[in-house]
Amino acid sequence: MTKKDTYKKDRQSKTSAPAPAAAHATKGKGIARLMPYTGWALVALMLAGIFVYTVAQETDFLWRVQELNLFLYTATFFQQQMVVAGGLLTWAGTYFTQYFYHPWLGTLLLCLWTALLLWLTQRAFRLPHRWAVVLLVPLVLVMVSDFMLGYWIFQMKLRGYFFIAVIGLSAAVASVWGFRCLPWRFALPLLCMAVTAIGGYPLLGCYALLATALMALMSWRLHTTLTMKAVASVLAALLVVCVPMVYYRHVYYQAASDMVWWQALPLFNNGDPYPQYYWPFALLALFYAVMALCYGLKRTPRLFGTTAGWAFTQLGVAAAAVYGCCHFWYSDANFHKELRMEASLERLDWQGVLDQAITNHDRPTRLMWMYKNLAVFKLGRAGDELYNYPEGDAKPNCPFGIPMVVQAGKRLYLEYGFENYCYRWCMEDGVEYGWRVDYLKNLSLCSLLNGEPVLAQKYLDLLKKTKYYADWARHYEQYVTRPELIAKDPRLGPIQPLMQYESVLASDKSVIETFLLGHLSSLRTTSPLLAELAAVSALQQKDIPTFWRAFTQYIATHPNQRMPRHLQEAAFLFGNLEHQVDISRMPFDPSIPESYQQFMQAAQQLAGMNEQQIANALRSRFGHTYYFDYFLARGLQTY
Repeated sequence: MTKKDTYKKDRQSKTSAPAPAAAHATKGKGIARLMPYTGWALVALMLAGIFVYTVAQETDFLWRVQELNLFLYTATFFQQQMVVAGGLLTWAGTYFTQYFYHPWLGTLLLCLWTALLLWLTQRAFRLPHRWAVVLLVPLVLVMVSDFMLGYWIFQMKLRGYFFIAVIGLSAAVASVWGFRCLPWRFALPLLCMAVTAIGGYPLLGCYALLATALMALMSWRLHTTLTMKAVASVLAALLVVCVPMVYYRHVYYQAASDMVWWQALPLFNNGDPYPQYYWPFALLALFYAVMALCYGLKRTPRLFGTTAGWAFTQLGVAAAAVYGCCHFWYSDANFHKELRMEASLERLDWQGVLDQAITNHDRPTRLMWMYKNLAVFKLGRAGDELYNYPEGDAKPNCPFGIPMVVQAGKRLYLEYGFENYCYRWCMEDGVEYGWRVDYLKNLSLCSLLNGEPVLAQKYLDLLKKTKYYADWARHYEQYVTRPELIAKDPRLGPIQPLMQYESVLASDKSVIETFLLGHLSSLRTTSPLLAELAAVSALQQKDIPTFWRAFTQYIATHPNQRMPRHLQEAAFLFGNLEHQVDISRMPFDPSIPESYQQFMQAAQQLAGMNEQQIANALRSRFGHTYYFDYFLARGLQTY
C-alpha cells in the first residue's frame, strides 16, 4: 500500500465515525432547528381545539347568534351601516355572522380570520419564530371576547359583533405593517398615519385610531431621527383626539359625543355599566402596544437561552392560554338547555323540548318552566303532565337583569296566539337593538295570522334578500294570496284556533308569565282547546274561585270525557279545603283520593320541620302532584 492510499484510508475513518462530542453537537443543532416551530404548533393546536370544542358544544348558541343577526344583499343595507363610524366593520361582521346558520361553517370562518390576524401580527412586528407562542395571547382574547357573552347576545346592540374585533384588528395590524415598510424619505410614514386615521375612522372606527397609536409607538423603534419620532407621536395624538371630534360635528352628529372614540366597540350598558366585559379589548390593545414597543429587539431573554428554559416558557404560556379559555368561556347548563329548547321549538319538536326539561339536574330557570308548559300544552298533555318536570326559579347566570320577555317573549306570545303582543315586542326591540332575522320572521307570521297580507309581504320581501331565509320567506309567501292554507301549516295552523281573544293591546309590565296566566285563566270561551288552557292556567294561579269557574267551563266544553289528573287533584283538594263545592258526585279516579290522603298523612308526620325541609322530604314521592305544588311550591319568582 502506498503512502497516498494510507492517507486516504485515515481520512475516511475520521469522517465516517464522528467523535461522541461532535455527534451530541449535531443532535443539539437538530433540536434547535425544531425549536422555532413548536410555538406555531401550539398555536395551531389551540386553534384546532377551539374549533372542535365550539362545533361540539356551542352549536345552539351560534345558531341563536345568527338568528339575532341580519344581513341583506342590498345597496340600501350597506348604506345604512355606513351612517356611523366603523360602518364597514358592522357590514362585514353581519355578513360573516350569517354563516353561523351552519355553526361549523361560521366557526371555521372565525378561526380562519383569527389565523390571518396572527399571521399579520407576526409579519407586521417581525416576531421571531421562536417567540410565536405569544400569539396565543391575541388568539385567546379574541375568542373569549365572543364566547364570554352568554345572555348578553339578547341585548347586544353592535351588529356583527362576533367578527368585528378580529376583522378590525386584522385591518389595524395590516396598516401598521404598511407603515413600517415605508421609507422615511418625504415623511411618507407620517402621511400613512394621517390617511389611516382620517380615511380609516369612517370604515373601522376605533380600530383605525388604535392603528394610528401603534404607528406612533413603533416609530420609536425605527431607524429615524429623534425629531421625526417626536413629530410622529405628536401627530398621532392630534389625530386620535381631533379626527373623531371633527367627524362627530360634521358627519356623525347623531352619535353620542362621549362614544366617538369607541365606535365599533360594543356598549355593555343596559342602564348600568358592566366593565368586566371590556377586559379582552383592553388586554388586546395592551398586547399590541407591547409588540410595537418591543419591535426590533434582538436580544433573546435569558430564559430562552437553554432548551429547558425555552420548553418551560412554551408550555407555561400554553397552559396559561388554556386556563384563560376555560375560565372565561361562558358555560352554564341552564343557559345551554334554554338554547336547546329554543332550537327544538323552532323545529316544532315539542317532545325535544320536554326531553331537555326532564334531563335537567340543576334548578331550572323560569323560562325553562315556561317552555315546558308550552310543550305539554301543544302535545295535549298539560292536564296530566304539567308537574312531571322539575320546577324552579333560578335566575339567569349573568350579572345583569335579562327580562324573559326580551329573551323569549315574542315566541311565547306567538305560540299562545297573542299576535298583538308579539308584534309589539318585535317592533320595540327592533328599534332598541336593531332589526334581526328573528324579529322579521315573527313580524311576518303575526301579519299573516292577523290577516294583513300587504304588511306580511313587506317583511317577507326583506327576508328574501337574505342568504339562508329566502326559502323560508317564499314558503310563507304563498299564504299572502291564499290565506285559507294557513290552517294546514304545521306552525301557524295550531295557533289560529287560539286567536279568539279580544284584539287589544295593553301593558304586560314586561312580566310575561304573570300576564299570560292572568289573561288565560280568566278566559270565557266555548272552545274546548281554550277551556283546557284556561283551566291549566288557573291551576298555576292557585286562586280557588278562578279555578272553579275555569273548571266548570272545562266540564261544559268536554262532556263525557275523562278529566285530566291535575284538574281532578285540584278539584279534590279545594273541595276538601273549603267544602263550598259538592265534590261527592264527581267521578274521581280511585288514585286521586288515595294520593291525597297519603300526601296529607306524610305532611302531618313532618309537622316539626319548616316548609323547605318538608318540600325536600316529600318531593320524590309527591313532586308530580298538584298537592305538592299548591302547598310547598311557594314564593317562586318570575322575571
